[in-house]
Amino acid sequence: MDKKLLSERDICSKYITPSLQQAGWDLHRQIREEVTLTVGRVQVRGNNMHQRGNKLFADYVLYQQPGVPLAVVEAKDNKHAIGAGMRQALDYAQLLDVPFAYSSNGDGFLEHDLTQANGVLERQISLDEFPSPQELWQRYCRYKGLEQPEQQKLLNQPFYQDSTTHEPRYYQAVAVNKTAEAVARGQKRLLLVMATGTGKTYTAFQIIHRLWKAGAKKRILFLADRNILIDQPYRGDFRPFGDSMTLVKNHHVDHAYEIYLALYQGLSSNDPEAEAYKQFSPGFFDLIVVDECHRGSSAADSRWRAILDYFPTATHLGLTATPSNDEDRSNYDYFGRPIYTYSLKQGIADGFLAPYKVVRVQLDRDLSWRPEVGQKDSNGSEVEDREYNLSDYDRTLVLEKRTEKIAERVTQFLHALGDRYAKTIVFCIDREHASRMRTALVNRNQGMVHQHPEYVMQLTSDQPNYLGWVERFTEPKDPMPVIVTTSKLLTTGVDTKTVKVIVLDAPISSLTEFKQIIGRGTRIDEKHKKFFFTILDFRNATRLFADPNFDGEPEDVIEVEPEDEDMSGAVSGGTPPASPPVPVLPGGPNPGPRPKVYVRDVPVSVLREQVQYYGPDGRLITESLLDYTRRRLRNHYADLTDFLARWRTADNPQQLVQELEAHGLLLAELQEQANQPDLDLFDLLCHVAYDQPPLTRRQRAERVRRRDYFERFGAPARQVLDLLLDKYTDEGPAGLESPNVLTLDPLRDLGTPTELVRRFGGSQQFAAALHELRTGLYQAS
Repeated sequence: MDKKLLSERDICSKYITPSLQQAGWDLHRQIREEVTLTVGRVQVRGNNMHQRGNKLFADYVLYQQPGVPLAVVEAKDNKHAIGAGMRQALDYAQLLDVPFAYSSNGDGFLEHDLTQANGVLERQISLDEFPSPQELWQRYCRYKGLEQPEQQKLLNQPFYQDSTTHEPRYYQAVAVNKTAEAVARGQKRLLLVMATGTGKTYTAFQIIHRLWKAGAKKRILFLADRNILIDQPYRGDFRPFGDSMTLVKNHHVDHAYEIYLALYQGLSSNDPEAEAYKQFSPGFFDLIVVDECHRGSSAADSRWRAILDYFPTATHLGLTATPSNDEDRSNYDYFGRPIYTYSLKQGIADGFLAPYKVVRVQLDRDLSWRPEVGQKDSNGSEVEDREYNLSDYDRTLVLEKRTEKIAERVTQFLHALGDRYAKTIVFCIDREHASRMRTALVNRNQGMVHQHPEYVMQLTSDQPNYLGWVERFTEPKDPMPVIVTTSKLLTTGVDTKTVKVIVLDAPISSLTEFKQIIGRGTRIDEKHKKFFFTILDFRNATRLFADPNFDGEPEDVIEVEPEDEDMSGAVSGGTPPASPPVPVLPGGPNPGPRPKVYVRDVPVSVLREQVQYYGPDGRLITESLLDYTRRRLRNHYADLTDFLARWRTADNPQQLVQELEAHGLLLAELQEQANQPDLDLFDLLCHVAYDQPPLTRRQRAERVRRRDYFERFGAPARQVLDLLLDKYTDEGPAGLESPNVLTLDPLRDLGTPTELVRRFGGSQQFAAALHELRTGLYQAS
């Protein structure tokens, strides 16, 4: 048999798999084929998910044992060179954090070995020379500096899996494995940075379970600063710990357990003699996991840090999506540099996190407002004569019609979205602002509120049963409430999987806080059709997207402590954090916070709106979408001739659309913004990028009809072509691309597909005629 006639799958089954088995790899336990690494970036068209980008599959992943990958093998058919798959193999190996990558076409293997065990980085080996599992494992452990038997025992401890758990995603497995390796090397302080929505709690469970079962860590403390951050793991991911696990409440400590979940506030106290953590001996815990460690534990002088310092022999592992790093509080100073980072940008690119767009809304009064001479506030007092702007609004001065205008714009957006039940969070300055915003939204949505009294709600910690309402809002199956107003309560640590709209009407200077707020929308929930989210920004807070550290490592982050929320989550026996100091006003003794001034009769209107889209490089596109499209398209096709040539040679328009989207063009958004449904995408792109006068689809169809193109066919065939042009006019190129086009209206009324094809002399002649029709539609003017 000629090897070059075999498909890639034949090469795998006849040559590569037998070679791996001959080397000693267990087919059922150590070899996996077509391993899904990513699920494909969500590509949005209009207000709906159109499709996902290409998934990444590794042809082979070789494992020491399930969950512990060692090598990637990429296969090609024998028409390719032996190393043709190496680029892909290296990309996949980097994702999986493995040092071995192989490429094969069935003649042998090209080996890329970061350990350089044979003195070279790359070498070609025969099919019979593929290394055994034991050999690669020894190279791996030597490369990682983990050659002691007790270290390798920890690395070989399996992941937890039963019928209720899912297999770790590739980055979760990397995080768990890197943590196990660091512990095996004896590191005492570790930091994992994982974007919101990527499963930090599940990852923490797998880490704890693996270290616990291996006997490396026998007593573990999971620390957080909100009830929901320990209640959710206790009821969810941590359930397999069963009777070995307990919640610390009411400052009551029971030494009979192995896994403890506790709030900082439940272990500490203002009274040094009543601090519950001192009921444990300093050596009691072997591992302390600090959830959301960017908050209190990062401050060197905090009471929370005192808990960590009390257990000096334990390994301290910090988890966060947004590490802090400034002179007052630094995760890096305490935990060290991250042993692994999985960023928002990477999560969106992989398809595990939702992309977003930003609508920046500027109101006319936001530039500045100065009261008229003698203008009175709602209490009849004269308003202080000075210029007011965004830094004043809702903090010291309330323009009541500004709140109403924002409520109106949010309501309009939900109407335009076509989903009045889209979960929405409105972030306000404080509780009073959240209360006013709730009232304004109720008045703008009276019909919905009449039908559903919980449609709009205020979620701040002073509201009755606020934790219960938070739980309802975050429960995907519960449709109510839909719109919630808050200040700090929902900024972090709350799993808001189905949130589709985030409204910013509070000034945000902290990059950490901003990233946490954006994280409320990044989760994907396919079951409830949540694939992307929108940010409505009324305070120019999204300027922070431009910060180079937004999706990188932080430098000089200013951390703003919550102003009005009870961060303790109302744990019985807990001690809430101290209230921030009241500012001292000039002119005498401190009279307390300055009361807000309310002004009713100042009209407010929308001055300007700008829509910004999430680009392929993980940044917001700040130039106009037209300029962005022109620049991107011309980068790939310098002039119209090049673009026309590529359009005509594409197997079908959809193939070219996918290619252009892979180059970073936002075609759906461009068509939505252009709002010219009669224009073919081809004409829109030619017009935007190459200044060509656009033709409507009807005009293109009529140009084809006027040519002598139809004259070569008999009347029965011309009748089919004429209807195909009508279908193109109504539906665009997609109308011609359906494989079942002859079975659809209006063609099916002419006869069966077999009968219609026979009008052209056969299927090959019909395919040629259809191809010529497509080409004719896009001939240059």
